[in-house]
Formats: sequence, structure tokens, C-alpha cells
Amino acid sequence: MVENESDTFDIGGELTVHRLGFGGMRITGEEIIGPPEDEEEAKEVLERAREIGVDFVDTADSYGPCVSERLIGETFGPDYEDVVVATKGGLWRTLDGSWPPCGDPEYLQDALMGSLDRLGVDSIDLYQFHRPDPDTPFEDSVQQMAEFKDEGYVDHVGVSNVSVEQLETARDIVEVATVQNEFNVGDRSDEDVLEACEDADIGFIPWSPIGSGDDDLGGKADAVSEIAEAHDASDSQIALAWLLQRSPVTLPIPGTSSVEHVEENVAASGIELSDEEMARLE
Repeated sequence: MVENESDTFDIGGELTVHRLGFGGMRITGEEIIGPPEDEEEAKEVLERAREIGVDFVDTADSYGPCVSERLIGETFGPDYEDVVVATKGGLWRTLDGSWPPCGDPEYLQDALMGSLDRLGVDSIDLYQFHRPDPDTPFEDSVQQMAEFKDEGYVDHVGVSNVSVEQLETARDIVEVATVQNEFNVGDRSDEDVLEACEDADIGFIPWSPIGSGDDDLGGKADAVSEIAEAHDASDSQIALAWLLQRSPVTLPIPGTSSVEHVEENVAASGIELSDEEMARLE
């Protein structure tokens, strides 16, 4: 029986979740545009994740766009029993599939209202600013996020794709519960951000937690494969196990559109890497 064996983390000091969560980007159509081919199957993936102990689900209004949030709302709403949902605002989607950032406060207000409606809630557990916008002062975007919290539309605020300096700026404006940056066994360019999160007990949500193949393993492909063979596991399971052991504040959110794959991802929470294996991957 597969179950989520990861330990827990208190988001914002009060939302207790298992550290291995689920990323909702892949329950959409091809290229993250439009609905999935089988919406009922997508909902089965979400339900199965909850059944085996995943209680933290991450999404964004730009996934689809709007599709991932809608499916999560239809699956878990309106009571969201045993599930904490995080979503994000701050990226447009265009017909050519690009993701231009938009941190204008009025745009964020519109994005928030759409997310509230699709999720079917009065307040979002964790609302994250998706990406700094070079055309909008970062402080203005974060100030709007702070106002959302003050007005009761969101319970906790997160930021995503930020530097240490931007994180410090955000923390001067609002209590930051989480940071979501790219981080995996092959890409550790934001290790300084992870360390800042550790120091402040801020949850660190590594997006692309398993990368997308050998090219993303940063010279670690052979070591990952050898360790995987020793544990009778897949390379992606080892990458997830490494993230869970790498820091007590990491909250990996692997995504998938397959029930079998969500079970495989959750099974990674039961893999314990030795000190030697961790050292090889470091």
C-alpha cells in the first residue's frame, strides 16, 4: 500500500502538510493549454493523491489557463477536507503559449478574483506571486499581496522565482510563508535562496523537482541511476528522495497526469538515502 511517508511542515506556522505534495500543472492539455483529454481521469489523479496522503496541492491561474484551478475546485471543493491548496497569480498566457509576467496590482486583483471563483472559496490557503515583473516595481506587487491578506482574501502569502534580495524586500512588506523557485539535483543555482528560507523557517517549494531528464541532472545522471538501481527505484524517485532529505523546509510538488505516476512519486517518500549516497549527489 503506497502512502505518503514524508514528514510534515507548518506553512506560515499553522497549515500542517506532508512535505511531499502535488503540482497541478500537468492535469491540463498539451503544452499546459486547454483541458486534458479526459477530465475525469485528471480528477482521479487528484483523488488518488489525496487517498495516499498528499494534502498539499499547488496550482496557478495560468495553468490552462484556469483549467487546473477549475478541476481542483470541482474535485476537492467546496470543503477541501484534508487538502491545503496553493495557487499563484502574476503570469499572462498568450495564444502562442508564452508566459509573460504581469505584476500590476490591478491585474493581480483580477487574477485573485478568478482564482477565488474557480476554487470556490472565500479565502485562498496560500496565494503566491508567480514571477517578478520588470515593468512593475516589485514592492508594488508584493504590497498588493499584503493587502489581499489584510482584507482576508488569502490566509498566507508566498513569492516565486525570487532572489535573496527580493525575498528580503518582500519580507519587509508582508510575512512570507513560502518561496517557490526552480531547484533539483541538477540545478542548485538558487541554493542561497533555500538557505535563506531555512534561516527564516520559510517553506521552499522546488518547482521542476525532478528536472526533465539527464540534461537537467548537472553531471549527476550516472550517480542518480546507480543509486536508483541500489534501491530498486526510478531516477525520479531518487531525485525526490534527495530533495526531501536535502532540507527540512523543502516541499517538493511533482506533477503528473497519471495515477500510476502519482503513486510512484509518493512512494519516493519512503526511500531513505544513506549519508554516502547524499554525499555522492552533493
